[in-house]
Amino acid sequence: MKNEDVQREVILAKSAGFCFGVQRAVDTVYEQAEKNDGPIYTYGPIIHNEEVVCDLAARGIGVIHSEEELARLNEGTIVIRSHGVPERIYRLIREQGLELVDATCPFVKKIHRIVQEHSQNGMHIVIIGDDRHPEVEGIKGWVKSSVSVIETEEQAREWTVDPSVSVCIVSQTTFNNNKFKDLVEIISKKSYNVICVNTICNATGERQTEAAQIAEKADAMIVIGGKSSSNTQKLYEICRSRCNKTVYIQTAADLTDSDILESRRIGITAGASTPKKIIEEVQKNVRNGF
Repeated sequence: MKNEDVQREVILAKSAGFCFGVQRAVDTVYEQAEKNDGPIYTYGPIIHNEEVVCDLAARGIGVIHSEEELARLNEGTIVIRSHGVPERIYRLIREQGLELVDATCPFVKKIHRIVQEHSQNGMHIVIIGDDRHPEVEGIKGWVKSSVSVIETEEQAREWTVDPSVSVCIVSQTTFNNNKFKDLVEIISKKSYNVICVNTICNATGERQTEAAQIAEKADAMIVIGGKSSSNTQKLYEICRSRCNKTVYIQTAADLTDSDILESRRIGITAGASTPKKIIEEVQKNVRNGF
């Protein structure tokens, strides 16, 4: 359906699309593909975007989904995904005699170093984030002591640890910044000896702030990103809380909501794993009335 009579203003977030860590990971795996030096695999999807993963598959790059699959390989190159992996995966890659190319986001690697150091000193590690997310799985794999993952206020209120143990709090890089602060406040009131390191990356904070600002003045909001992308889901939650007419799509082909076109001011943002060409196509389609 086209509605060309409506004078639409389209506001595209400047921060939409690949962040530094994702761009670095994608560039790394494409560089490996060009070398054509034998079998290439990524440990888990390199980023949470189906378009990119499918393009890499078309170039012959496979995806390893488990340690069991990895243990069956005896040749090839393994590219570590942007989300990072547990320390034991590095050991297994080397034990199998495979070439290791590390595309972990540097901001995630920083968290690995923090939890490794503090846990070696006997501190209990608290990760604020989604326990099912691969980044959190990877962070847990660098902890040398005990670890807890907290995502909700209810979990924060119920959480306890031995009072004699000091606590180090870190965050999944893509977690909601305001929610992180709320959960840290709840934990801090429990009178433990707490060290808190806000490890939400600057790009995430900037993206969330800009999305909120656009959503507050938009009549409709479009959030673009993979359905399994944590940071895109957070953007959707932020926009939806400020703009009732918010839709979550993966590509321009998902634009079917005619209500969007009846809006005069339409905001667009996208997750850190969304390619520029998809964002541009969505923007063009909205301007042209789909």
